Amino acid sequence: MGGWPILCCADLWEEPVSLDVVILAAGKGTRMKSDLPKVLHPLMGKPLVLYSVEMAQAVSERPPVLVVGHAADDVKQTVGEAARYVLQEEQLGTGHAVAQAQEALQGSGDHVIVIYGDMPLLRADSLRSLYQMQQANQAGPITMLTLIADTPRGFGRIVRAEGGSVQAIVEEADATLEQLAISEVNPGVYCFEAAWLWSHLDKIPVSPKGEYYLTDLVGLAVDEGATVNAITIEDPNDALGINTRVHLAEAEAVMRQRINEAHMLAGVTIVDPAATYIHPGVEIGRDTVIQPNTHLWGQTAVGAACVLGPDTTIIDSTIGDRCEIRYSVVEGATVEDACDIGPFGFSYLGDADIGEGTNIGAGTITCNYDGVRKHKTVTGKNVFIGSDTMLVAPVTLGDGAATGAGAVVTKDVPPDTVVVGVPARILRRTEKEHPG
Repeated sequence: MGGWPILCCADLWEEPVSLDVVILAAGKGTRMKSDLPKVLHPLMGKPLVLYSVEMAQAVSERPPVLVVGHAADDVKQTVGEAARYVLQEEQLGTGHAVAQAQEALQGSGDHVIVIYGDMPLLRADSLRSLYQMQQANQAGPITMLTLIADTPRGFGRIVRAEGGSVQAIVEEADATLEQLAISEVNPGVYCFEAAWLWSHLDKIPVSPKGEYYLTDLVGLAVDEGATVNAITIEDPNDALGINTRVHLAEAEAVMRQRINEAHMLAGVTIVDPAATYIHPGVEIGRDTVIQPNTHLWGQTAVGAACVLGPDTTIIDSTIGDRCEIRYSVVEGATVEDACDIGPFGFSYLGDADIGEGTNIGAGTITCNYDGVRKHKTVTGKNVFIGSDTMLVAPVTLGDGAATGAGAVVTKDVPPDTVVVGVPARILRRTEKEHPG
């Protein structure tokens, strides 16, 4: 799985559906100006293509078919077993790409949804609505998503018939001035009757560029007298495709807003949402307050009634209830309830379990990497770590232990013991732990 979490079969239908999803992800994405394939560029810490895979899993119990091409091995390694793969060796258009999935899917489901690997903001609810409309569209083989857009972004214009069905898709380069004024556009997401799709892919005409476009299937259906229905996306941001790094930044801003709003509606206070960066999947307890310029990344879970920030980054960590972390960086750590870290609590604290009531002094570092492996630092409850302490992992500090300022701790510290110096040595033990 390449280390990336995949949501598996989330929000499935109450009854099984006869539906397959094809994700087009074969292109290089030359406008990204990058050696990295477009669909592997990260958005909020996760490769673009994984958002499409998760959408597919939310509407179908069968793994999606991912059409790969450029850097296919890298894409496969990232997605892992969450998808089935077909190879488009030569990129000859969207119709040609879907045709590569025919052998894998012919005779499988009754319907096929086609989406792209670079549309991370599309919602699973939109795909469900698309499928439901196609099920009800007894007179036609295609239902498509459309979008009302002030900025067309080069999408083809939707020409409607008098009855409301789709009569044609006119590409921007071919549109008249009257057609260019149409605000309803085609983002390229379809639900097909599977048998009709497989029987018509070879009827797509070749374009002047020598490519085969999926949009031409709409014209074929209309010419046969079939009905092509469309459902309009309510939020125009849903159909934002990523073609440049400008688009990537736009999508990140939209997704950040959505994530922050969801947490606020669930009982989290975010003082400045525009300066708060929370990755998808991060969990935050109610009544937690997040101050500006706080980053919660990766697989992070935060308890209730915490205060995080300002200027704090927490990565792949678990934070207990009632913790306060200010001007600090926490990575790969477990922090128990009622811990207070910062301000400027440390320059690095990684691979650590921090016990309840522990105080972390300014400048503390967990020296967790020996050049080959990472090692763990563990503190018990009510431990006091003096300023500028270096904890050379693997090392454990027992309940009530303490270090002097500037100590370099290379060995385990027993409970209720104070250590000082370089390397740290025992200064004293408490009467409670060592009665006279």
